[in-house]
Amino acid sequence: MRVLITGGSGFIGSHLADAYLERGDEVFIIDDLSTGSIDNIQQAKRNPRFHYTIDSVQNYPVLAELVDTCDVVFHLAAAVGVKLIVESPVRTIETNVRGTEIVLAAANKKKKKVLVASTSEVYGLSEQVPFREDGNLVMGATTKGRWSYACSKAIDEFLALAYWREKKLPTIVVRLFNTVGPRQTGQYGMVIPTLVKQALAGRPLTVYGDGTQTRCFGYVGDVVGALMGLMDHDDAVGQVFNIGSNEEISIGQLAERIRELTGSTSEIVHIPYSEAYEEGFEDMPRRVPDIGKIGKLVGFQPKTKLDGILQQVIAYHSERI
Repeated sequence: MRVLITGGSGFIGSHLADAYLERGDEVFIIDDLSTGSIDNIQQAKRNPRFHYTIDSVQNYPVLAELVDTCDVVFHLAAAVGVKLIVESPVRTIETNVRGTEIVLAAANKKKKKVLVASTSEVYGLSEQVPFREDGNLVMGATTKGRWSYACSKAIDEFLALAYWREKKLPTIVVRLFNTVGPRQTGQYGMVIPTLVKQALAGRPLTVYGDGTQTRCFGYVGDVVGALMGLMDHDDAVGQVFNIGSNEEISIGQLAERIRELTGSTSEIVHIPYSEAYEEGFEDMPRRVPDIGKIGKLVGFQPKTKLDGILQQVIAYHSERI
């Protein structure tokens, strides 16, 4: 199979590329390197079945040629990370919405199957935990820049599903919940690589807010397996799936666990959201996925526990000190 991955030199995209190459498929990626890294695909570049294009998905002629070449498309290219979203809301909205419009339009010409990566952020301020795919999305006010990312990804979902209903383009939507593992950068606000690098360097571990907010962290290898399973399953078309772990931990507890695993003596420092991001910043107290739907369809169950994930991330960053 010939697979196209937009955002293919990013954290998740590069792991997905590796998995398809290992399976024996041919992989094409396109990435403008705005948040991805050429370092992530150094190993893949040595494989003759791997092809990469450094460009934006918004370059329609280039993208359209790649889509025509391939059998299926994973659309992972997006503005990512809370820090980037708060600091560059225009870029966030334009990149996410316009990029998805172009990918779906190109795929529709020859009805290539497309998996669109969305996010747990779309659940917004919902209190219906665990979050189900058919649950309500509760967005914050438009005056809060925090929600521009969630809204842009919700539009992506609506558009992908509309292409299926109206034009019969086979589309799948996935909502990713805090995917983590080696290669992830803390540059845009991702909590685990940020805390690990702080601990390894002996710097204070920064926890935003009071640290009681909880998250579930899914291992990138498990997530990639789920993505491939959905792409291979015809019954996934026209549906939305949560992907992640349901092992819940508070960010305060996470910082303590990272400190223990690294043997660090760093102090844990709490920083108000208003200081870390912007005045009036809103966060979700809990973010837990219901993963029953994807489990029923493709047998997905997260295999890697949090300690195993943390140990891999610590080993990855330890080698780069």
